[in-house]
Amino acid sequence: MLLLVLVVAGCQSEDTSAKPPFVTVGYGLGKLSAVPLAPKAEGIVAETGAIDVVAPQSTPQYFIEFRSRYALSYGHSYVVFGRVSEAGEMIAPEVAGLHPTSYAAFPYIIGHVLPVPAETGASDGDLEDEYRSASWRVMLNEAQYNKAVASIRKLQKNSPVWNGAVYNCNAFVADIARSMVRRLTSG
Repeated sequence: MLLLVLVVAGCQSEDTSAKPPFVTVGYGLGKLSAVPLAPKAEGIVAETGAIDVVAPQSTPQYFIEFRSRYALSYGHSYVVFGRVSEAGEMIAPEVAGLHPTSYAAFPYIIGHVLPVPAETGASDGDLEDEYRSASWRVMLNEAQYNKAVASIRKLQKNSPVWNGAVYNCNAFVADIARSMVRRLTSG
C-alpha cells in the first residue's frame, strides 16, 4: 500500500503556464541558440550563460524537437519532428511519444503495476504551446534527419507497451536521443 501511495504522489503535477518562453536550438552536433517561441514577444531574452547564441552557417530545413508538457495530473515527454519554413515555423509536424492506448484513467493506474498496451504517436495537447514546459530543437540536414526518423520509426514499431515505473514516455524519448547520437556520430 505504501508503494502505491508513493507512486501516485510522485505522479502529481501542478498545471501551470508554459516555461521557458523559448526553444533551445542545436544545429547538428554544434552550438546552441535560444529562439523565442513567438516573434517580437515582449520580455523574452535569450540567456547567454551556458548557451552560445549564434546563427547557423546555413539554416537546415529539418528538425527534431524534444519536448515536455504539463497535464492536469500527469506530465508527458515526446518528440516533434519535420521540416521548418525559412521563418523557423513547423511545416506538418509529426509527433512520437509513448502513452497508454486509452485516455481513461484505468490504464494509467494499472500501468504502474503491469504493462498496458501503448501508442507511439501524438496525444492530446502535444502541439499546444500553452501546455509546453520545456523544449529543445535540434536542426538537422536531410541526411541526418532521415537517419533520426528511421530510428524513431524503429522505436515506434518496437514499443508496444507502457509501464509507468519501467518503460514510460521518458524512457522512450531517451531511447530516441541515444539512437540519434549513435546514428549521427557514426558517419
